[in-house]
Amino acid sequence: MKHRRSISFLTLIVIALSIVASAAGLFSGSRAEIEGKAPVYTSIRGEQIELYGSGIYKDDSLSAASQAIAQDGVTLFVGVPLLLISLLMSLRGRSRGRLLLAGMLGYFTYTYGSYSFMAMYNNLFLVYVMLFSAGLFAFILVFRSLERDGVSFSTQLPARSIGFILLLIAFLIIMLWLGRIAGAWQQGAMPEGLEHYSTLVIQAMDLAVLLPVMVLTGVLLIRRQSFGYLLAAVVLVKTATLLTSISSMIIGMLRAGVHVSMAELILFPVFNLLVIGCLILVLRNTQESGRPGGPLPIE
Repeated sequence: MKHRRSISFLTLIVIALSIVASAAGLFSGSRAEIEGKAPVYTSIRGEQIELYGSGIYKDDSLSAASQAIAQDGVTLFVGVPLLLISLLMSLRGRSRGRLLLAGMLGYFTYTYGSYSFMAMYNNLFLVYVMLFSAGLFAFILVFRSLERDGVSFSTQLPARSIGFILLLIAFLIIMLWLGRIAGAWQQGAMPEGLEHYSTLVIQAMDLAVLLPVMVLTGVLLIRRQSFGYLLAAVVLVKTATLLTSISSMIIGMLRAGVHVSMAELILFPVFNLLVIGCLILVLRNTQESGRPGGPLPIE
């Protein structure tokens, strides 16, 4: 793997800093400290927003802080171990390791990009920015190495089925986000979940980057285009970890008494299971030896 030193260095930075950031989010404060006296903030739109009021997320809303803490748990106890394991596997020349590494780096890039842009300013701001930067450049190097060296997959991989599943998930999430935005237009109000933040960061990142990539991957898989196989492996790893975080966020919001729409409560856990199933199929059909017998994404 070319650039292995740079990739290893950047990935180790992501591991070390994400431990700091996620541990701080999990353990720096507790709602029990302010139970019954949570601060309330009046937004510039005149809405009364209940803040978390404790720890690193004290200035974030109760809803956003509950989601961030749940995601920090997934990052610390699932994301970091998987990132370390995938790095070790990739350094041993395992194709599955590099696919996992690229997907996990995509997860960390997305996660800390959203923290950099959305979370209320706190003492970890520069940590979020460094994680965003290190994850992004490590992802580019790993994906470039996969593109250059090629990965072969078994012809038994149900590519078209996975492609249709990705298109279905992307379409439903697009409709969910556009429905939230259009509903606010019709009511002449701000979108649900905006609270005291300036804009819909997650929806912007999904609609501009993540969902178009899922659509592109789905189309390429249905057409059995070689590049689609490589994209699918990376997109599925990243999407599986992200949806696991979202499922955890939903649980965190319910525990905090925050309203969760029925569509989100049902769709995201179902999507999570579907994507994990597709990911298992892709990894099982990844050929480590590079012998003939499967399509090569990049030759």
